[in-house]
Amino acid sequence: MSKVVCTGGGSAGHVVPALPVMEYLIARSWQVVYIGSRSGLEERLVEPLGVAFHSITTGKLRRYWSIDNLFDCFRVPVGVVQAIRILRKEDPDVVFSKGGYVAFPIVVAAWLFRIPVVAHESDVSPGLANRLCFWFVNSLCVNFDSTQASVRRLVVTGTPIRQALLQGNAESGRERLSFREKQPIILVVGGSLGALRLNRLIREALDQLTVEFNVVHVCGRGNVDATRVNDSRYRQFEYVDDGWGDVLACADVVVSRAGANSVVELVSLSKPNILVPLPATASRGDQIENAEVARSLGYSAVLQEDELNVEMLTRTIREVFSDRSSWHKRLSKFRSKDSLALIISEIERAIANVD
Repeated sequence: MSKVVCTGGGSAGHVVPALPVMEYLIARSWQVVYIGSRSGLEERLVEPLGVAFHSITTGKLRRYWSIDNLFDCFRVPVGVVQAIRILRKEDPDVVFSKGGYVAFPIVVAAWLFRIPVVAHESDVSPGLANRLCFWFVNSLCVNFDSTQASVRRLVVTGTPIRQALLQGNAESGRERLSFREKQPIILVVGGSLGALRLNRLIREALDQLTVEFNVVHVCGRGNVDATRVNDSRYRQFEYVDDGWGDVLACADVVVSRAGANSVVELVSLSKPNILVPLPATASRGDQIENAEVARSLGYSAVLQEDELNVEMLTRTIREVFSDRSSWHKRLSKFRSKDSLALIISEIERAIANVD
């Protein structure tokens, strides 16, 4: 029986694409272990799979000056030592890394034990943590054809999508949302702190939008507007886990940030969408790059947050909705890779090629 240690974290985007990989391996009697941070995020996301979970001390790898960098200089080596102890105990055949600063200590520890590492990068341009890991990985799976990285082996696999999303049921989604009026549905995925401005703009546009649409708003933890909880044409959720595929299925247009996983999911599901990437002032610019790729291929409309206002947002939503047949036609040309099979093949290849 083969054993794999999966790792990655810092955000849900560094965990969610690993879930289909873990589900597949579990179904085939692999032993699966997850190593994450002590934030609780990774443990909550992988808990439904019933896998063993270990946490380590983590230090965020920043590209800018912060007093926290001084403390994290000590946290990272501590995390490596903890990862060494866990890997010595678990003795896996391979490590699958989804990236993020949580992954770096585990990847380094795996290299010290000569355990092969297969990594996955979702964004067009790799993040700092993944770039540091490239020295130690045997194989890098990437989402975009245009991604470049100096690694021993690079394979374009795409990003695996959870079956729950692919099997979403629109009617079940409408029942869950229980709108009284059968209007078209606009789904807005705002997020947490990084999407406060997008959340605000949507709420300022509600009086105009709800004249012709029902609006579903995933606004992030602690961001529910108590003054709008009884609005018959507006539904708010901090986060949607169970039934998310059904909610996506019933949406006519989706407004979303441009995280790589979100882009892949929307395009794969042929959802007319409007991407509002995080600006470069609030990120390393990865969402801007992801959105530009989707726009250039004709799969997404893109609005830059720095230029966005209520009038522009409402006008674009109406335009995309009225032209959704053309959007569906373009999106139907997207041919997704069998990402899960390609990633599993890389994992099996890494084990087979151990010196």
